[in-house]
Amino acid sequence: MEMTKTSLSFVILLSMTPLLGWSQDIAPTPPTNAHAKRGYLGWECDRGYERVGATCAAIEIPAHAFLSPLGDGWRCAHGYRELGDQCAPVDVPADARLSANGHDWTCTRGFQKIGESCVAVTLPANAFLDYSGDRFECERGYRLVDSGCALVVVPEHAFIDSSGNRWVCDRGYEKSGESCRMVDIPDNAFLNSRGDGWKCGRGFVARGDTCLPVVIPRGAHLRGSGTDWECDHGFRRDGAACVAVVVPLNGFLKYSGDDWDCHRGFRKDALSCVAFSVPDNAHINYSGNAWDCDSGFRLSQGACNASVN
Repeated sequence: MEMTKTSLSFVILLSMTPLLGWSQDIAPTPPTNAHAKRGYLGWECDRGYERVGATCAAIEIPAHAFLSPLGDGWRCAHGYRELGDQCAPVDVPADARLSANGHDWTCTRGFQKIGESCVAVTLPANAFLDYSGDRFECERGYRLVDSGCALVVVPEHAFIDSSGNRWVCDRGYEKSGESCRMVDIPDNAFLNSRGDGWKCGRGFVARGDTCLPVVIPRGAHLRGSGTDWECDHGFRRDGAACVAVVVPLNGFLKYSGDDWDCHRGFRKDALSCVAFSVPDNAHINYSGNAWDCDSGFRLSQGACNASVN
């Protein structure tokens, strides 16, 4: 029977295997307790067997163990942990329980792990077990001091904050050492958002313990912040004053409002706008204050001459 091209290619591929250094697992016939890989050349061991060289040997499962989900190894049962090639029971001390994975232990609530045992958590007065169950927290109104809970001494015009173990001053008061003193608000100021200081009103600026008015020069207005000024449109800042922008003939005020530029076809020359000449075969470019040669022409000695291919 005449061999097809596909069959011939496969035979050649197999004959080249030793030369290419491929492993024996591409052999078309799997060994005992193995099967061909799906969609690939080669083979793999059946479930419950592991590869040993070019063969598949049964996996030796020790006592208190079971075959892993993939079938290529073993796992210790709940309550046992891997110890070499065996499964040893988890030694759970008093006041402890098996952890969720079944291979370790954790202390029960109210006990903490110290070494390989569980020691009871000592609760001082005015304390309670936290969410973890292996440490304590002080009750509201008390704070941790050394290994106990001490009363938080709240001064006049103060209250216990959301943490429950420290105090803050009432609104309108500021902390001063271990007490609260009233915030001294100067004229033209108001209490800040935190309530422990002051801020100058709009049009005023803080200078030491007072609020001074913002001095606004002619041709200016108060900025959005309310604590400084900026020049009006058509004026530019010059030190502590605003100077009017003088726009020359054939010029216009720029968008910023503090400078000017020339109209299209004119260019700046000191404080004036001067018209410029556009030679034949040229046009005013995008900037509006210069020119470029038309397509098909190139600049040569100040003129636009036809390009020579």
